Amino acid sequence: MIEKNAVRHSYDEIADTYATQRSENSPDTELLAQFLDTLSEPTRILDAGCGPGIPVLPRISAVTTAIGVDVSREQLRLAEENAPDALLLQSDMTDLPFDDGVFDAVIACWSLIHIPMDDHQAVIDEFARVLRPHGRLLVCEGTDEWIGDNPDWLESGVAMQWNIAGASATRAQLHNAGFTISDSWGVPEPLGSESDSDGNDDLPWTFFAARLDT
Repeated sequence: MIEKNAVRHSYDEIADTYATQRSENSPDTELLAQFLDTLSEPTRILDAGCGPGIPVLPRISAVTTAIGVDVSREQLRLAEENAPDALLLQSDMTDLPFDDGVFDAVIACWSLIHIPMDDHQAVIDEFARVLRPHGRLLVCEGTDEWIGDNPDWLESGVAMQWNIAGASATRAQLHNAGFTISDSWGVPEPLGSESDSDGNDDLPWTFFAARLDT
């Protein structure tokens, strides 16, 4: 089971190293651009687990009001530098500090995978709660279920933990929360240092685009 405080402390410690690994041209950026193109005049988009802001927040800020949340204060410090126009809050995704139905879209890239497995459904339910009717969601998850850790992630000397539910479980969780999946894509590893549980590095991650049914 993931220890939330341990993940937060690790992301605080590894903030600068992790930021150098994130890229404006990582495998998910084309999917992000496609997703944003499908939105009709959005007024407010949430980046849930925004990290250092790159690559999501600057792109959102260019088209609408961007709001980012993250558990790590150091990640938010970098996000403020990388996306100065975004509004930033320190928050746990299991209890988002927003009213119901206030966002046109939620984007959660590389963040759900650090949530304790038993809380994945609660987080997706929170995404549904803060979305307006028929709001849109872009979320990624590991293609295969895997629980593990790395004591020296990114060769930084900092430990990191993952609880990856897998694509099949995430499909079910999205359905349970009232989402209809409109598309899904497999993508390669963006940081070039981790592999999935079976050692298959082809498409270890799955992205889902979904629409809230109500």
